[in-house]
Amino acid sequence: MPLRVPPAPAPALRSVLTALSSPTAVREARTPSLLGAQGPATPELPLPVYVLDRITAEGVTATRLTGWRFLIRCGDRAVAAAETMLTPDGWAFSHFFEGPYVASTERALRQAESIPQAYQPRLLSVPGLYMLTLWLHGDCAADAAAGHPAATDLLVPLAPAPPGIAAHRPHRVAELLPVLTHRVTPTRLLRSPA
Repeated sequence: MPLRVPPAPAPALRSVLTALSSPTAVREARTPSLLGAQGPATPELPLPVYVLDRITAEGVTATRLTGWRFLIRCGDRAVAAAETMLTPDGWAFSHFFEGPYVASTERALRQAESIPQAYQPRLLSVPGLYMLTLWLHGDCAADAAAGHPAATDLLVPLAPAPPGIAAHRPHRVAELLPVLTHRVTPTRLLRSPA
């Protein structure tokens, strides 16, 4: 089933289009693939970017929306990505970037297209593990700017994934969350009685 990509806020898209049309913004981005792109570069596949701030002892996630990411396509492939952020004045362009997560995101989205159930794609960052996942939210009609991972949602770790977590393998949130909780929670040292 096709993914139900949520529409990005219009100001976020406008800020990316403005940055793409600015030779200064593109030149200062230090993204050789975007600088060397032949033909028009277009922002596609807007994905809301969430950060996993913490996981409670009960297994409840505390997430927050931090921005929208657009894959920048030139020809038949994504050459870079553009990120926007929420400011007191609304959505604004943040930066262009390239690297392994661009191709990995594109690959994970292609894989998700073959899943029989429809999902709303999002990105979920786990800063404590230097990990980024494609979050496939089961409620396609949900507001993309709100919500938390449901137990039945899927998380697809993007490459490079942390050691011991397979990239591009879908996991139910209920299965992967305990692993993440264990990894993110610092180990407490036990003291022997004096």
